[in-house]
Amino acid sequence: MDTTVITVRTGDRPTVLDITAEVERFVSGRGDGLLHVFVPHATAGLAIIETGAGSDEDLLKAVDDLLPAEDRWRHRHGSKGHGRDHVLPAWIPPYASLPVIGGRLALGTWQSICLVDPNGDNPQRQVRLSFLPG
Repeated sequence: MDTTVITVRTGDRPTVLDITAEVERFVSGRGDGLLHVFVPHATAGLAIIETGAGSDEDLLKAVDDLLPAEDRWRHRHGSKGHGRDHVLPAWIPPYASLPVIGGRLALGTWQSICLVDPNGDNPQRQVRLSFLPG
């Protein structure tokens, strides 16, 4: 297995950040295998979605609807409603496994790998990429 960690800047507000290009660079030329993507953070997840057509904003709206940033959460450190950020990985997991065929991600035409980060308290995130040749 080959593994590396990339660091991405998510900023100070909730975001859906497309990391597909960075992931593609990692798997480029590696042949066939399995890629595992993991976000080692308690308040972020990964989604395989279409971006650029409004789906990223729709996803953030759905997170707000399902997990509102209000003071009802027992987990209360950080900014207002930060407890919801700790619940997010139960719905948007911090990992994804993807096939790699001929050194290329086997994604659908409109699919992108996105880091979903509702937590503006941490403007920088790490993502671990691990490739298992097959």
